[in-house]
Amino acid sequence: MSGIGLLNEKSLHASLKQWCAQPGDRFEVAVDGFVIDLVRDDRLLEIQTRNFAAIKTKLTKLVAAHRVRLVHPIAQEKWIIKLAKDNGDVESRRKSPKRGRLEDLFREMVSFPQLLAHPNFSLQVLLIKEEEVRRYVGQRRRRKQGWATEERRLVEVVGQRLFEGWADWQALLPQTLNETFTTSDLAAATGIRKALAQKEAYCLAKVGVIRAIGKRGRFKLYEIVKEGLR
Repeated sequence: MSGIGLLNEKSLHASLKQWCAQPGDRFEVAVDGFVIDLVRDDRLLEIQTRNFAAIKTKLTKLVAAHRVRLVHPIAQEKWIIKLAKDNGDVESRRKSPKRGRLEDLFREMVSFPQLLAHPNFSLQVLLIKEEEVRRYVGQRRRRKQGWATEERRLVEVVGQRLFEGWADWQALLPQTLNETFTTSDLAAATGIRKALAQKEAYCLAKVGVIRAIGKRGRFKLYEIVKEGLR
């Protein structure tokens, strides 16, 4: 069987599974050779906190015969907890200045954007508050001055957004966006970095919300697809 397995389950994943569960749901069910987090009637629910590439094969095979909902958290607020080097007690707790937003989902969704248009696939994004626990491991982790993330903990779910079809993805485009635009225009209209806007445009083009129609200078030019013309 292929799946996360209860022995390797992280705190955030376990907490989100409990948050999502409804009466009658079945946990850790074997389906077509894979272990599914939750099974609700004829729908399979998979929770993935990061690294969508790791479940690309799993989801691609499952949607061929099952209704699959992917649940993904985005940390709207995060607190960093550092453990003392000597005894593991909490040394400090501070709020991170970074705030996640809905468009961050495209950092991961580029792993399998073709699923966005699949009738058996849906995506549930949970906006959360979380704690990130870090432990000092020395110079092996230079990017964080020797601190490595040990676990992520759910504090609270503060919002959610469900994407089940074309109209849900189309609603992500800001109303201020012109009918033809570049990724620079999309970045300016949404307040995100251009690199993330490029990922968003790539995914939305796969689902048919927008389409490339040429270039404006050296940038690819897109147009918003009207619902009746898709």
